[in-house]
Amino acid sequence: MTDAAAARPPKRSLAAALASLGWRRAGVMLLLGFSAGLPILLVFSTLSAWLRLEGVSRTEIGFFAWAGMAYTFKFVWAPLVDRLRLPFLDRALGRRRSWILLAQMALIGGMLLAASTSPGEGLVVIALATVLIAFSSATQDIALDAWRIDVAADDQQALLVAIYQWGYRFGMIAAGAGALVMADFASFNFAYMVLAGLMLIGVAGVFLAPEPPRPEAAGGGTEAVQAAIGGNSIGSALAWLYSAAVAPFVDFFARYRWIAVFILALIGLYRLNDFILGFMANPFYVDMGYTLTEIAAVSKVYGVAATLAGALIAGVAATRWGVYPVLMVGAIISAVSAFAFTWLATQEASILKLTFAITAENVSGGWAGTALIAYMSSLTNRAFSATQYALFSSFYALPGKFFGGFSGAMVDALDYPMFFTTTALIGAPAIVFVWIAMRWRAAREAASAPPQIT
Repeated sequence: MTDAAAARPPKRSLAAALASLGWRRAGVMLLLGFSAGLPILLVFSTLSAWLRLEGVSRTEIGFFAWAGMAYTFKFVWAPLVDRLRLPFLDRALGRRRSWILLAQMALIGGMLLAASTSPGEGLVVIALATVLIAFSSATQDIALDAWRIDVAADDQQALLVAIYQWGYRFGMIAAGAGALVMADFASFNFAYMVLAGLMLIGVAGVFLAPEPPRPEAAGGGTEAVQAAIGGNSIGSALAWLYSAAVAPFVDFFARYRWIAVFILALIGLYRLNDFILGFMANPFYVDMGYTLTEIAAVSKVYGVAATLAGALIAGVAATRWGVYPVLMVGAIISAVSAFAFTWLATQEASILKLTFAITAENVSGGWAGTALIAYMSSLTNRAFSATQYALFSSFYALPGKFFGGFSGAMVDALDYPMFFTTTALIGAPAIVFVWIAMRWRAAREAASAPPQIT
């Protein structure tokens, strides 16, 4: 048997994989995934629906997408989350859980701030609250992703990611369909207050979660720097700063060399079309004449169920066949599914037609999201899991957040059918990049395999 064949994951059933993972970790991942999914729509689509109904222009709605740049640049403060011990909380909860809890408290504060006003009365306050929610949500993601990577073995990551996606989508149901229905019958202010209370589900997850071992920094020249400048207070501080802020990046580029740049480009391109399409989805539904309740039922409830199905299928598929084939399938179906919205934009408003488009888009999105998260998790050195994963997820968000800010202007210039066709074509380069990555990996495995003895 070759090394490449030995490296392939064993073909296990879903029940066997869950038993290997452990029910406690699976349950906690569901709760923490809910906590991660709850705030995301308060930066994007739920917020955009509120703004549109208050008369905010589509171009201004597009500008609000830039609040999500916090997700893009979270690698800047990820070293603090990776290495800084929070007073009192670190001793009580440990490194990962203490940072998750701190971020959750800030999220609750941001939601309550948004609930205190409305876009028509205080657009600046809404903008500030959105920035706070985005920054706190990004910080929670840093610590939560590191916990997920640290608490499970590499061959368990795909399934853990699928469970995370389930919790994440349940949080999105609450912040998507739940918020829209509450806004329809009460107000968005009331909806934001209820969502702040639902964040306590994630807080419960923190106290139920096992704290993973605290690995010492290894790689990226950390040992050499500690030996060279350690020994006194200034030297120890400089060595700590190097291990926190420099070593994670040095380690990644040292392990992958020139291909590291290609990996970051692949991550950035992989879901670019989904980001751009997603920013204008709710305004599109509103402009088509669907009611908030119809949008909530089809897009935010049924659509999330379709996403969960795609995520679970991808998680099981990755457990059986590995991440790379699943990554390729995700890139293909993500690009093709955008054409369903091109078709929908040329039709009269119909719940059945909307359901068809949502099915295609959300099943592909759930599959692609699980594949990409599992792929990025496999790239980390666990000594720097928070910082390196934050780097990868920042590159994943960077192009989408930037170009997504122009999505409203694109619709105004192109109209909806051509806009959705453009988003489908934007997904094509990701297919090429995944194909190249698969060829590179196959060549690397072939080069490292020992010669066959006959």
